[in-house]
Amino acid sequence: MFLGTHHPRLDEKGRLFLPAKYREELAEGLVITKGQERCLYVFPVEEFQRITEALRTAPVTAKAVRDYSRVFFASASDETPDKQGRITIPQSLREYAGLRRDCAVIGANTRLEIWDAAAWETYLAAQEQAFSELSEEVLPGVL
Repeated sequence: MFLGTHHPRLDEKGRLFLPAKYREELAEGLVITKGQERCLYVFPVEEFQRITEALRTAPVTAKAVRDYSRVFFASASDETPDKQGRITIPQSLREYAGLRRDCAVIGANTRLEIWDAAAWETYLAAQEQAFSELSEEVLPGVL
């Protein structure tokens, strides 16, 4: 499970240090792809394989499934962290997410998300009020 918010910086080669607490779990490899709200999703290989299976069983006759699958898989890049725990984020993905230097890496349960730091702060500020009002709708009877 991925939790917390971290603030690494991209270097001039487009490399990012993974949060230390996740390096062991991601050491064998990971997949980076486009996420919603212009962030990047980072999946451990096993989780990406689980999602691949779910999309494989979805009906290809559904236009939304085809559209989502095309963008999701076409933009995916498998990466292996280097010995220092850095991953290289492909230029096309950096451009999609607007990543320049300051980043926010957030834990999102079964994945990490990489955001431009300013975009994350803007998103978070806009969502915190809604978050406090949604717990009953999202998790009825749990919280």
